[in-house]
Amino acid sequence: MGNGSPENVLKTLTPTVRCNGTPPTPALREGPYYKPDTPCRTSFRGDVAEGVPMLLHGSVRTLEGKPIGGTLLDFWQVGDTGVYDDEGFRLRGHQFADAEGRWRLETVLPAVYPGRTRHVHVKVQPPGGAVLTTMLYFPGERRNHLDKYFRPECLMDVQETPDGWDAAFTFVLDA
Repeated sequence: MGNGSPENVLKTLTPTVRCNGTPPTPALREGPYYKPDTPCRTSFRGDVAEGVPMLLHGSVRTLEGKPIGGTLLDFWQVGDTGVYDDEGFRLRGHQFADAEGRWRLETVLPAVYPGRTRHVHVKVQPPGGAVLTTMLYFPGERRNHLDKYFRPECLMDVQETPDGWDAAFTFVLDA
């Protein structure tokens, strides 16, 4: 068959996100380092002089797989030193998902620090909906099984690239 055959077309199409049967993203503890009133921004890279670049991106969907545009996402994390900024808003900020539920944050790879595995905190709130507080985790981390808050449902799809780390996650909300 030619290039327009169904087999060739299927190989080049991006699969549709299917959330049917996928449970909602689990709620996890906020922790002691959350700060409200974060600035609206999509990049934390200028906040730290050191650190491995990481692009964190994904979407917000309903249980049926429909995008939830306008969702508020509020992120906070440590940098390569393993310390949260308690005085300002370094490595902290919020943004809104676009009309298709997509979001994107340029940041740095968080450090592993005593008692915890590598993770990123996030609050997710769809328009008019309840706030979900959760954490995102990295696959293959040797400390995942030791962290009492770790949930495998919150593992990101992570790949190392020439430009740093690429991490993707789809939040599934029962909205």
